[in-house]
Amino acid sequence: MEVGGLLLFRTLYSPPIRLPLRRHSSPVPFSPLLRASSSPLPLPSPPSAYSQGAYRGPKPQRDLVSDWVSNNDGFVRSLPIFVGGLALLAVLLNRTFSGISPVADASSSQSRADILTLALAVTNLLSGLVWLSIRPKYISPVVPQGVECKRINSKVANYAVLELLWVWESLSATTCCRSLVVVHGGYCLLQIGIAAESLTEVGEPVAVDVHKLIQSPVYRSVIESRKQSYLANLSLYPARSELPFLPINTQAVILQPLGNSGIAIIGGDTIRGFTNLDQYIT
Repeated sequence: MEVGGLLLFRTLYSPPIRLPLRRHSSPVPFSPLLRASSSPLPLPSPPSAYSQGAYRGPKPQRDLVSDWVSNNDGFVRSLPIFVGGLALLAVLLNRTFSGISPVADASSSQSRADILTLALAVTNLLSGLVWLSIRPKYISPVVPQGVECKRINSKVANYAVLELLWVWESLSATTCCRSLVVVHGGYCLLQIGIAAESLTEVGEPVAVDVHKLIQSPVYRSVIESRKQSYLANLSLYPARSELPFLPINTQAVILQPLGNSGIAIIGGDTIRGFTNLDQYIT
């Protein structure tokens, strides 16, 4: 949430939209602004360097139990049925071969124990049936319905353009982002990715009406709160009508404020496609 906002904010926050060169601490991905510098940068180390122990940072921990459960989802869901069935079979075999009367006797401790075991076994069977009937729905990404768009405001300095393009390339490569609009200082500085097709001009993208966008409730709420707004399922929100420049089947949107006079609108192709890490980076 804060990282990307600061990145765009530092790139854009200046009356003539000109900022001093900002250096990136992360080696990957490289910013075009750094690649355009006068002094050549060293190439990244080959993969063999990492395999030889060159990377000394923290390593992600793996949960073996969670991995095994996710890889054997069907077996885990049917496991209560197997346990309940084995418990029922064990109770029947116990009463058959132990010489106990098959008729339940309330005065017999064995009968009371068998009744409790049967109740637990039936509970396991029902739990297994519920687990098999309720499965998480896989949400697949959609193909945005629109046209390719790449509009850059002529007032943006060249190095700021490189920064904005680097932001777009990073978001589109690592997240479900398919559309990016940056509005700052009353101007649309960048509209890139897939945009809605104009109804009057075939093959042309819908331009961002900055004045109308600034007057919209969704814009004012984000600017006033100074907090990121994540619309995980855009079709359920009335803000859909306030963003006509996005593809008509945009699934999720992130609205990231840029200071007090700007906003970045990020459209995705998957419902709830932006993870918590994506929202933080954005």
